[in-house]
Amino acid sequence: MTHRSRARRPRWPGVRRTLTWLNGTTPLGLLLAAAARAPLRRAPGGVYVAEGYRWRVPRQTCFTVGGVIFTRRDGSWLTDARRERLLAHETRHVDQYALLGPLFFPAYGVACGWSWLATGAYGCRNVFERHAGLHAGGYREVPLRPWLAGLRHSVRRGRPQRSRPRRGRLPGDS
Repeated sequence: MTHRSRARRPRWPGVRRTLTWLNGTTPLGLLLAAAARAPLRRAPGGVYVAEGYRWRVPRQTCFTVGGVIFTRRDGSWLTDARRERLLAHETRHVDQYALLGPLFFPAYGVACGWSWLATGAYGCRNVFERHAGLHAGGYREVPLRPWLAGLRHSVRRGRPQRSRPRRGRLPGDS
């Protein structure tokens, strides 16, 4: 890591926090936490953790709205060192909210729809979950549905193959 990249790294949490406040997603997350009566605590990286979320939707153990990470458990469960990868996964979603703002909601919905259409599971082919770290978020790889796998195979088969010269020979040599 260079000196220049080390100097920039600590600024991102502050920039992320500012962006999610300005684009309205963190205030929305705080309103949701208040409506759900989920107490807040601070977590590393300048994010909030809303603990003890009890509403039925969404069903996940953790989810994120703006700079607020919701968990059905106690906040210390999420910030425990044994769940460092899960916290990092949810924090990457905060990054996504910082960059997309309220557009994250429809974009995430489309990504869930594509994943469900492709596999029957809403997360494994979701570009946002893959970027955040699929396995760190508790998702597993699911094979493509047979119709899509077949379509993918036929498209690959229909492509012209790149001809590669054999080692030591140039194209056109006999």
